Amino acid sequence: MDIQETVKQAIQQAVTELYQQSIGEVVLQPTKKEFDGLYTFVTFPLTKALRQAPAQIGQAIGEWLVANSPVVSAFNVVQGFLNLSIADSAWIDTLNDIAANDTFGQLPDKGQSVMVEFSSPNTNKPLHLGHLRNNFLGDSVSRILKASGYDVVKTCIVNDRGVHICKSMLAYQRFGNDETPESAGMKGDHLIGKYYVLFDKAYKAEVEQLVAQGTAKEEAEKTAPLMQEVQAMLRRWEQGDAETVALWKKLNDWVYEGFAVTYKTIGVSFDKTYYESNTYLLGKEIVEEGLAKGVFYRRDDNSVWIDLTEEGLDQKLVLRADGTSVYITQDLGTTELKDHDFHTDRQIWVVGNEQDYHFNVLFAILRRLGRSYAQNLYHLSYGMVDLPTGKMKSREGTVVDADDLIRETTEAAATAADDAAKGKMDEFSETEKQALFQMLGLGALKYYLLKVDPQKRMQFNPAESVDLHGNTGPYIQYVHARIQSVLRKAGDMGLSITGTATTTELDDVEQQLVFLLSQYPQRIAEAGTNYAPSYIGQYAYELARTFNQFYDRLSILKETNIFLQQNRLVLAGAVGRTIKSAMELLGIDVPEKM
Repeated sequence: MDIQETVKQAIQQAVTELYQQSIGEVVLQPTKKEFDGLYTFVTFPLTKALRQAPAQIGQAIGEWLVANSPVVSAFNVVQGFLNLSIADSAWIDTLNDIAANDTFGQLPDKGQSVMVEFSSPNTNKPLHLGHLRNNFLGDSVSRILKASGYDVVKTCIVNDRGVHICKSMLAYQRFGNDETPESAGMKGDHLIGKYYVLFDKAYKAEVEQLVAQGTAKEEAEKTAPLMQEVQAMLRRWEQGDAETVALWKKLNDWVYEGFAVTYKTIGVSFDKTYYESNTYLLGKEIVEEGLAKGVFYRRDDNSVWIDLTEEGLDQKLVLRADGTSVYITQDLGTTELKDHDFHTDRQIWVVGNEQDYHFNVLFAILRRLGRSYAQNLYHLSYGMVDLPTGKMKSREGTVVDADDLIRETTEAAATAADDAAKGKMDEFSETEKQALFQMLGLGALKYYLLKVDPQKRMQFNPAESVDLHGNTGPYIQYVHARIQSVLRKAGDMGLSITGTATTTELDDVEQQLVFLLSQYPQRIAEAGTNYAPSYIGQYAYELARTFNQFYDRLSILKETNIFLQQNRLVLAGAVGRTIKSAMELLGIDVPEKM
């Protein structure tokens, strides 16, 4: 039973019978905490049409509802606010409907498809903390959209070519001495990241030397020998030079092996992975098309540009003077290819807000080119993640590698769990312990990064993320484990945990739990509309916290009234399943015991 919808229909019927008028759509608000009731209907807008004072209208509708609707048990009127209480029997019917629905929360098929592109790693460094927010956000949005009834395609674009890749390649060529991941005892992505940092140090030393000799800094940055060599290497790569391409393939393969391990650890996968090296040429073809159409123009130095001043975006380079492509070139090609491959109704990019301008330009260019899909493109922009020590910089080696952070958070979660368990972990095997600690560590990381609105810049606090008593992933995971413990003990006692609720006697906290459960599909719909996993995170926390209040106030296994006990077991089971479902939408696993 959808109680809210039933109440809305009853109010419409009440107005029709009492006043012989139709009022259209009914809007209900949550009742303020200082008043009795769950839903509030505001009667002020009806005064003119019904020719009565707001309080009179509220009184008349309230009396009609109590007399004619089995859902409304009581009401009170505060000026123009009609506050409605819901009958226990309605809550019981709702609970039983939820408990019997194996796919509760899954919304009807919308008949539309959405592509979500996320991760977007570079093959010159390992995934870091910023990538984790990106991956968790993209993966969770994909899950939420699927639950919202969309057909979802998850894609990833790997930035595997360009100046930044050549920097690592050149540094390896200069300083590598044939080092391999095996000989270094490092994951391949970490090894190549080391050479990216080495390049930056050597390059900065050259720039400083040129500046000391009297060259302007901006000129020194362009003319430093290492930068000249990088540009030459990129040209050789684009020309297909065998030696350069062979080095590129070898180093990239090492990186991919490292990425695969991290993706598996964090539980992220893609339906298709695109590579910039395969799409930039298509982007160049689109630039040629745009030149022919007059969308782009060529400058005297042979570089190609577009004038977007009418859109407030200034002039934008789309092809360098030497014919090499830039990011926007590749993105034009990739977007075209993605549409060709999947023809989705919408394309979403999960990319940090430092690229807001880039995507405004990309979408504007595609509109200028007359692409049919250009009106259905969306940049899911998110804020950066800082650490207590400040902003991360890959070139300077000050990033926090994803693998290291996962390990550290897992260790912190293990310490927190051991402290809270007070010896109860002894029944776990060592393998079970490690699996649990990793589940808690990843839960802590994912929840902490997802519970914040995507647009907000945030600071990650590892110690706070594993707290078993705050608004954290491990707290919600612990509540789920507590529920499963109760249900296991009930089964051992011979009690039914699959029956139905019968008695209509409910405590306030039980009503609140059923109400929260009934809100789950609506929360999913809102999270899908706004691309906001934070809505689901907050919901899971509310549900877990309210269950703990219920657990502290009311007995389940020691309740002597078998009907009340059955109600509470059904309620606990429904809450457990919904917590698990909500956490799955965040990409978080929940333990059966802790």
